[in-house]
This record gives sequence, structure tokens and C-alpha cells, in this order.
Amino acid sequence: MNLQVLQQSIDKIISDTTPKEEKLQAICDFLENEISYYDWVGFYFKNGHKEELKLAQYTGEETEHTIIPFGKGICGQVAVTNKNFVVQDVSEQDNYISCGWKVKSEIVIPIFVDGENFGQIDIDSHTANTFTDNDEALLEYVCKEVATLF
Repeated sequence: MNLQVLQQSIDKIISDTTPKEEKLQAICDFLENEISYYDWVGFYFKNGHKEELKLAQYTGEETEHTIIPFGKGICGQVAVTNKNFVVQDVSEQDNYISCGWKVKSEIVIPIFVDGENFGQIDIDSHTANTFTDNDEALLEYVCKEVATLF
């Protein structure tokens, strides 16, 4: 994984003149295409003033988890803790919402806008024990750049 090259590609997507929603979709598609073990990539954002997340742009298999209450599952926990959550083996998590039997690991990184946890990027992988510090660094960068769109 060449972080610098991937970050430059994210910068190019962010600086494009397309609408925000198209940029978010382009980021999902890019990450899923470029990183072989990213099998589902999506953004969840806070749903107004409700204590829940709402699915926005994503790529990968369809999910029934379009609304996630704060505290539920990995995404819901990140909404409460404001911290990255890397799960190398989802079968070891008690508070896990299964998006499909193929998912073995998940990483969720929060997006902060004006100091508030505004949303997150969620990555599922069909490979266990796959996420590294480089994944976390890349996705933190993505979230920092996505925050500039809001």
C-alpha cells in the first residue's frame, strides 16, 4: 500500500468540481477497487438530531443496515466513543451487527466536522486479521479530507 499515491488520488477526488455525493461515491469506488481486501466501503452520517447513523454512499453488497442506532454494532460504538475501531475478527465481538456471512474483519474511522463526530467511513473485509496501521492512517486521511466537504 503506497499511502502517498493513495492520498494523492483522494485529493484529486476531493478537489473535483462534482457534487459532494458524487465525490463520496467516487471515494468508495476508488478504495474498493484499489485495495484488494476492501470488500465493502461506505459512509454513514449522523441522521439529523437523532441518535442514529444513516447510510449514505457505499460500494459492495447491499446492506439492510441503513439506520444504525448509536452504541449498536461497530459503527454505533464509534458514534459514541469518537475513536477508531479496528476489528480483526468480527466473530470475537459481542456487539457486532453482521452485514453478511463473508465479513471477517471491519474498520471504522470517525469523521469530525467542527469538533463533532459527524459520520464515519466503514470498511468490511472478507479476510480476517487484514487491517494494518497503514489502513488506519489512510482512512484517517480520507476522513479528514471528507470533513472539508461539509
